[in-house]
Formats: sequence, structure tokens, C-alpha cells
Amino acid sequence: MPRRREKPRYEARSWEAESIRALRRHLGLSQEEMAQELGTRQQTVSEWERGQYRPRGASARLLTIIAEGAGFAYRAESRETGGKG
Repeated sequence: MPRRREKPRYEARSWEAESIRALRRHLGLSQEEMAQELGTRQQTVSEWERGQYRPRGASARLLTIIAEGAGFAYRAESRETGGKG
């Protein structure tokens, strides 16, 4: 019988530019340092913070894990609600 897939502990969220910037500052990181932590480029973090793009998939989930681990009260709406944060 196929194994049932468990729901991920941390649901991916839709992150707003202001929330990403606030999380980075809460952690005391530069854009470059944040990019290294996430395994992405500094330019990507900059584009998220300017609202050009939003993190998706693994990046959004990782931001959520980092935020919750740091006790950061972020404004991010669940994908299921489709609302704005």
C-alpha cells in the first residue's frame, strides 16, 4: 500500500516585501548574508524586498521556518486564503 504523504510542518506562505525586509533586519543580516543563509543570490533578496518578485516554494517555506524559529511576528498570508499580508 502506498505510504500516505504527511503534511509539511511549515506551510509555505506568501511573503510581502516589507515582511522580508523586516525579517532580515530582525535577524541582523545584510542582504548578502540573508542570501547566503537561503542559498540564493543577493540580487534575489533585493528583488523580493523591492516587491519585484515574491519568494515561492522552498524559499517561501524556508523564510517561514526561519521566521518562526527566530520568534519573528511576520505578516504573511497563507496560500490557501490568497489574501494580502
